[in-house]
Amino acid sequence: MVLRTPRLDLRELTEDDLPALRSILQDDETMTAYEGAFDEQMVQDWLARMRRRYRDDGFGLWAVILQATGEMIGQCGLTRQHILDDDVIEVGYLFNRDHWHHGYASESAAACRDHAFASLGAERVYAQVRDTNISSMNVAIRLGMTVRGRFVKHYRGVRMPHLAFAVDRPIAVSVSDRRRST
Repeated sequence: MVLRTPRLDLRELTEDDLPALRSILQDDETMTAYEGAFDEQMVQDWLARMRRRYRDDGFGLWAVILQATGEMIGQCGLTRQHILDDDVIEVGYLFNRDHWHHGYASESAAACRDHAFASLGAERVYAQVRDTNISSMNVAIRLGMTVRGRFVKHYRGVRMPHLAFAVDRPIAVSVSDRRRST
C-alpha cells in the first residue's frame, strides 16, 4: 500500500486490476475528457505506462481500493507532466462512474497532494483539467487549487483546451514565528 485515507487504500496497479481498469477506461461517459472509451490495446498500454512510472519515478496513478469492500473503484496518483512550459508534478484522478459523487476523488487526491509535498518535496502540485470537465474542476478547487493558466492538448486528433490548476506548498509557521507576530 502506498497511501491510506479514512475510506480508501491506494496501491500500485497490477495485472489483476485489468477487469476493474477496463470498466473505467472502456466506459464512454467516464472517458469523455479523453474523447471516448479506450480499446483493449489502449488499456494494456495505460497499465504498462503506469508500471513504468512506478519503476522510473517511484509514483504514478495508483489503484484506489474501497476499504469497506476491497473493490478497486478508481485510480488516483501523481505523474510528471509538462504544463505551461514547465515540468511539474500533477495529481490525477479517474473513477468508475458507479462511484462518482461520494467524495472519493477529493479524498484520494488530497492524500496524493499531501504526499507530493511531504515525501517528494514538491513546491507546487498541478491538475490539468479539460475546460469542459466541471466535476474535475470542482475536485481541483476542493484541493485548494486555483487556475494558473490555459493550454491546449492534442489527443486522438482533437484540439482540447485545458486549464492548469495548481496549489503551492503550505508555508510552515513555527511556534516561535507565531509568538513574534502577536
